[in-house]
Amino acid sequence: MALSEYTETTSSALVDRWQRGYATRLFATDLLVLVVVVYGSQFLRFGADAAEQLIARSEAQRFEITYSLVSALLIVAWLAALGLFGTRDQKIIGSGSTEYKRIADATIRVFGVLAIIAFLLQAQLGRGYLLIALPTGLALLLASRWLWRQWLNRRRAEGEYSYRAILMGERASSAHVARQIMRDPSNGFVIVGAVTQGGSAGELAPGVPVLGSYDRAIEAVDASEADTVVFTGADMISPRQLRQFGWDLETRSVNLIVAPALTDVAGPRIHARPVAGLPLIHVDYPVFEGNKYAAKRAFDLIASFAGLVLLSPLFLALTILIRSDSHGPAVFRQERVGLNGRRFKMLKFRSMVVDAEQQLPSLLDQSEGNGVLFKLKSDPRVTKVGAILRKYSLDELPQLVNVLRGDMSLVGPRPPLASEVERYDESAQRRLLVKPGITGLWQTEGRSNLSWDDSVRLDLYYVENWSLTGDIILLYRTVRAVARPDGAY
Repeated sequence: MALSEYTETTSSALVDRWQRGYATRLFATDLLVLVVVVYGSQFLRFGADAAEQLIARSEAQRFEITYSLVSALLIVAWLAALGLFGTRDQKIIGSGSTEYKRIADATIRVFGVLAIIAFLLQAQLGRGYLLIALPTGLALLLASRWLWRQWLNRRRAEGEYSYRAILMGERASSAHVARQIMRDPSNGFVIVGAVTQGGSAGELAPGVPVLGSYDRAIEAVDASEADTVVFTGADMISPRQLRQFGWDLETRSVNLIVAPALTDVAGPRIHARPVAGLPLIHVDYPVFEGNKYAAKRAFDLIASFAGLVLLSPLFLALTILIRSDSHGPAVFRQERVGLNGRRFKMLKFRSMVVDAEQQLPSLLDQSEGNGVLFKLKSDPRVTKVGAILRKYSLDELPQLVNVLRGDMSLVGPRPPLASEVERYDESAQRRLLVKPGITGLWQTEGRSNLSWDDSVRLDLYYVENWSLTGDIILLYRTVRAVARPDGAY
């Protein structure tokens, strides 16, 4: 066997091996979770004699069915649905929220079908049994996948369980794609090189060498032991040449990915539409009204009201601490800009001295912010209690009242000051198309450590791609970020 054939076989075999191994781990965990949940729900509802417990019969039902049989069939159907919905598909495991959404879709469909079958057979299934199994099973499936993802991310941080990718295309486009991919190491792609027109000298990006020109692309793939090629677009490569290149990659079991010139567009907004043999990509425009926003508002109302009730003892304790630490009211009101430029009074627990606004002009030249936002790590205006409140974002809790009023949402862009909005360019103005949030991508991705450009980029990504599922994930990630208060000052 030639050396190039050996490296091709070894590279693709390693990728296939870890993908199959990881999918097998997910299947085994799914099976264990479902067995424990379904039979556990049966035991909790019917007790130790559940194995022989019969489902109440109707006149239309001519045979006896035990709950043990129903549980076994439910486990098989649930596992099959997880497979049919592609929850262990190599293209979606390990990054993004698609894996979690498919698990939720599969679970809801299984129980929907079960309800229809029970209705048609007039079988009187115990509602308590299903009410325990459905939410518990879904929660544990999601939790187990999240734990496996943390395990996978740790392996990827050590250089394992990743795809070795080469970028191929025009230098500017490839450099942009490289920066996007390298921004998040957990996506599983390691950029090992690039192929550009003429094999231009110099690195494409830090740590990404140019391996050759278009006519030496296959040799670059073989030499780098890449298992993936990301095509970023090139006018010099004809459709026929790209098709032949794809065939050459196929013989080597190397993946070919086409990266469109789109950035910060989430998966649910992208739809492939084959037309006359062309894989056209349809991009949905973001919608800022309708049922999705009604559901978001309902979620905000329920969660903010529940939060205010549950946290009322903490509010009282913090109020006492703030008042005893420094003179002045416990709650600070500041004008911010919200949906469509409407101004409102945002509430926060006071973390500074009362005359903090008057002291600001004398501190502007000391700002450690990002050019637009004023930030100072050792701000002399911050009180002792205020420093603790800021570190763990406790000063933001009164904004639950703003959410209840409708000025803000639980998740959204950072609520800006009017002075900041005056400096917005046309793209940054799109942050005002949705309500600002108590938390958001800016809160979970670095907080005050973010540059202005990154802050705008994250907020615009949220505006264009938000979903209720994504909001729930961001709320969970916020709890993690607050527990490790890096960038909070």
